[in-house]
Amino acid sequence: MNQLLATNEQDIILTPNAAKRVAAIAEKQGKAAILRLAVEGGGCSGFQYRFGLADGIEEDDIAVEESGVTLVVDEISLDLVRGSAVDFVESLGGSAFQVTNPNAASGCGCGSSFSI
Repeated sequence: MNQLLATNEQDIILTPNAAKRVAAIAEKQGKAAILRLAVEGGGCSGFQYRFGLADGIEEDDIAVEESGVTLVVDEISLDLVRGSAVDFVESLGGSAFQVTNPNAASGCGCGSSFSI
């Protein structure tokens, strides 16, 4: 398997808070602590973020590690989220993974879609 590790810490960041949440979810589901972030067309602003636990690291993935948890992003999605931070936030409105994306020209109120 030819996995690529992010050579520049600025490619994408997984915060310790997000890593802790991924580890808890993975433990409950009996899966590896690997969070996949993908960007798909759609959503109210043009692109939307998709999160899910991954079974492994694919050949074209960029992987970064934080506190024993791995965040993987495919190369195409990475072009749209390069320089972003993935965090887990809890508020009165609920809790969710959140991407702070410097490439996004605009976003929507739900926080799960963006435009470039």
